[in-house]
Amino acid sequence: MPKKIGIICTSACTMGDHETGAWFEEIATPYYALKEAGMEIVLVSPKGGEIPLDKGSMQGDFFTADCKKFSDDAEAMAALKSSVKLEESHADSLDGIYLAGGHGTMDDFYSNALLHAVVEKMYAANKPIAADCHGPAALVKCKKPDGTPLMAGKKMTCFADTEETAVGLHEKVPEMIEAAFRAQGAEFSKADDWHPYAVTDGNLVTGQNPASSKPCVEQFIAICA
Repeated sequence: MPKKIGIICTSACTMGDHETGAWFEEIATPYYALKEAGMEIVLVSPKGGEIPLDKGSMQGDFFTADCKKFSDDAEAMAALKSSVKLEESHADSLDGIYLAGGHGTMDDFYSNALLHAVVEKMYAANKPIAADCHGPAALVKCKKPDGTPLMAGKKMTCFADTEETAVGLHEKVPEMIEAAFRAQGAEFSKADDWHPYAVTDGNLVTGQNPASSKPCVEQFIAICA
């Protein structure tokens, strides 16, 4: 049977007074890479239903070939408009999860106790977990089975504080996540801003930014094998 992977996306279309959502490339790129690897994909979100897309991710160079392919793919768009609502049972029913980014995650990944419980249960079961860009916001408040921060001592990356400052949202996010992970004792590393970069540590893969979708999902597929 093919492995069943949940691409978990934000349900939030705002972060405070900032209009946002999920970053399209960070859904489309893993969607097709996982599909080509023969895996079954389920799009999941905290509220279920239509996943809001950040308008910025639909424009210019951000609207990648995978984004266009997804937009023209009736099956993919139907899944995007009718995502499955996140439930605790997903920790048992899924073989792995891929946490897609976008600033909406700073609203409903960062503070979502149910999502944290799912991540913690999957981590304890040694199931593969990937998180790209702002997707790692879901990991900030997660714990290992011994109660210590999930990312303490872990090699990892995420949307860098320098990148957050560059896009002018450093005062709107609830917390600068790079700084949060460093404070927890994570072994944080990064590439130059906006360059692709992903890190694997055990069953965890993290990516730095939208451009990191490809290496992040490639490393995730490698640990799913």
